[in-house]
Amino acid sequence: MSFLLEVERIRRKVEAGEVLSDAELEVLRARVRDEDGPTPRLAVAHALINAGAEREALPLLEALRRDFPQHVPVQLGLARALLGLERHGDAEALLRQVRAREPDDPEVLKVLAVLALRRGEMDKAQAYVQDALVRDPFDAEARLLKEELEAADLPPPPVPQEQVLRPEFTAALAGALTRARVAFRRQGKDLLVKLASGGVGRVDLGSLYAAYQEVPGTQGLAAYVEALAARLGGLDSGLGASDAASLEARLRPVLRPADFAAKAVGALHREGPAGLSVFYVLEDADFVRYLPESALKDSGLTVEAVDAAAWRNLEPAPVKPVVIDRGEVRLAEGFSGLWAVAGGDGLDGARMLTAGQRQLLTEQVGEGTLYVSLVRREMTLVARASDASARGVLAELSPTSEGIAGVFLLTEDGLSRAPELDGGHS
Repeated sequence: MSFLLEVERIRRKVEAGEVLSDAELEVLRARVRDEDGPTPRLAVAHALINAGAEREALPLLEALRRDFPQHVPVQLGLARALLGLERHGDAEALLRQVRAREPDDPEVLKVLAVLALRRGEMDKAQAYVQDALVRDPFDAEARLLKEELEAADLPPPPVPQEQVLRPEFTAALAGALTRARVAFRRQGKDLLVKLASGGVGRVDLGSLYAAYQEVPGTQGLAAYVEALAARLGGLDSGLGASDAASLEARLRPVLRPADFAAKAVGALHREGPAGLSVFYVLEDADFVRYLPESALKDSGLTVEAVDAAAWRNLEPAPVKPVVIDRGEVRLAEGFSGLWAVAGGDGLDGARMLTAGQRQLLTEQVGEGTLYVSLVRREMTLVARASDASARGVLAELSPTSEGIAGVFLLTEDGLSRAPELDGGHS
């Protein structure tokens, strides 16, 4: 491995918060002697902080601040060292100065969140983390902070008396549903359940299993799944007469493969572009609810009214430049040739068909035909059709359980399937 590649590998370890070996740290120190600018010295300082050597890092960072007084990463590194030394007041004063100059920098918000967390100011920390994720929904460090904050609010889960593995739990639940005569179907990680009112509910099996594991002590698996099957069998679509007036406001459209109708039995849908189908959902905290055809009779709505309301309610999502690193999507620091429409709610594929989203795409990506990938439920990836290499990157992505395989073309006329690349990609 060349020296420069080795330096880059070590820097990635530092960015990930890993502790370096003595040999790796010496490689970074050697780079300081060969390269001007703050970056190599800052990497050494962060490596020391990762190892718990804030006192050794502090003079390096203070010297860097004197040499580069306006460099935000240097100031954030200094604030991080001060936090490690529990000099919270000094860190806060420095962070206020930085934020006054860079109010929208997610890196500043994350360090402020750590400061609030150290002080036990949970509400303030959550606000900073949420603000950072709005600006960069792919920020792994911000997501970890969010998980840490959520875990701090929860008591440790009790251990069930029965040590039941997930396959055993799933099999027991399937048996209980069958005995309760509840129509269901496994689909990937989800369970599709026929609702009492005729619709279809989608329940995450992992969430059901996690809920079982949190049940304190005395209830056995058999009794638990029998009760759970009864609850699932009694679910309705939430579309009673009292909800009819608000139904239109709760509708959203989603794109699904053409064969999805066989899996979402009874769900209202219509033919969509590029061989896809348009379904209509009402999402809540528990599971995704597909609007059943029976809801039309109960509510007095027509298919046309449902479709119009669903698209009217679909607001544009932010468009952000991204890179794909070993199959993982990360926010790009600059131009990368790839962008993500990242609403994170499973509706981004449908958003591509709206005028508002097309306007945002034009502003960020430019005019002209776009390649579109729908392989991820939580985002839609796009590239310019003139960028053959970006098209290749999109074609290599494997769809997740709720993603749609292939690459599409988005033009002024709408969405269509892109022709296959040489070599068989689609």
